[in-house]
Amino acid sequence: MKKITIAEMASYNGQTVKLGAWVANKRSSGKIAFLQLRDGSGFVQGVVVKAEVGEELFAAAKSLTQETSLYVTGEVKEDERSAFGYELAVTDIEIIHVAQDFPITPKEHGTEFLMDNRHLWLRSRKQHAIMKIRNEIIRATYEFYNDNGFIKVDPPILTGSAPEGTSELFATKYFDEDAFLSQSGQLYMEAAAMALGKVFSFGPTFRAEKSKTRRHLIEFWMIEPEMAFMEHHESLEVQEQYVAHIVQSVLKNCRLELERLERDTTKLEKIKAPFPRITYDEAIKWLNDNGFDDIEWGEDFGAPHETAIAENYDMPVFIVNYPTNIKPFYMQPHPERDDVVLCADLIAPEGYGEIIGGSERIHDFELMKQRINEHGLDEEAYAWYLELSKYGAVPHSGFGLGLERTVAWISGAEHVRETIPFPRLLNRLYP
Repeated sequence: MKKITIAEMASYNGQTVKLGAWVANKRSSGKIAFLQLRDGSGFVQGVVVKAEVGEELFAAAKSLTQETSLYVTGEVKEDERSAFGYELAVTDIEIIHVAQDFPITPKEHGTEFLMDNRHLWLRSRKQHAIMKIRNEIIRATYEFYNDNGFIKVDPPILTGSAPEGTSELFATKYFDEDAFLSQSGQLYMEAAAMALGKVFSFGPTFRAEKSKTRRHLIEFWMIEPEMAFMEHHESLEVQEQYVAHIVQSVLKNCRLELERLERDTTKLEKIKAPFPRITYDEAIKWLNDNGFDDIEWGEDFGAPHETAIAENYDMPVFIVNYPTNIKPFYMQPHPERDDVVLCADLIAPEGYGEIIGGSERIHDFELMKQRINEHGLDEEAYAWYLELSKYGAVPHSGFGLGLERTVAWISGAEHVRETIPFPRLLNRLYP
């Protein structure tokens, strides 16, 4: 008997196969039992007809409890009523383990209860769909960068210095030295770009930021490309091409998951490069003209400001050239103004906020040294980084995309806590 996964069923239409699965739910109607089966690759309905399987097997099917594990044998049949397109006409059931009193039942549960049971909540249809979309974004990320000549580099997670200062880092001891959990691999990726040209990293980052908003996590994953001989405007083109690529990949390969989440895909179908661009100056003026008197030039945007700006566009929008004094030390000054830098934040539509932050990097040794000192950073700790602009300095640019915010936007999830398998929040380290 051929053992397959639910995802493979389309290739076995009309054939008898064997599935390893869990019972997600069940119902019965007289002499027919309907089993909602899941195996990690997908969900399918198993139909057990009493007249075809006999009294004993039918009784066993009717008595199955939620999350009982089993092997199911049956014939794969097309089913136009199913979004999946197929069902399994069950001919045999072999119970592996009977689950009793599974805590997450098919009813409404409170957020804290679900978070306490995150290890089990992941099994639900909605969470399964979000994780499948997350996986597709990761797959498409590697595809994009591999196809465009980038080399994958893995920066360290334990660091002795911080790209943006130490106020929001987790400190630890590295034997007899102070160390930090990385908030970004950027500085190391710049070093890699000087060796390999175009590089990207994908890994966990940590921010000791005491925020409880739906956009923030303490531990999250970042995709961080760095590109030698790349100016700021060229980097923006890479960013918009990359984001458009992952959106279109999800539309192509995760249609069933998007439907399950009731995502309005017409909004995603509009996401194609190029993206609109506005300056920070223009954004401030628009906000002030439209009732946002709480923000002045020189201040950073909050979530309400980003959301209001994004509502003017069907696509992500770049806000470029932020004030120097609210951005990190390493950003290249604007060639015509000393009060702004060559940088951009990419704001997602529909209120999901910033998903990318990027800039051209300073490549002048004296200016970089000056900026490190102006920001009160330890020059000795950044000596290796300074040397990047001392030996063969070139214009270079890079950016970082936050995976969880991007998953939230594309999937339509309300909170980033649903877009990572085991979220780390301000007051949550369990499970």
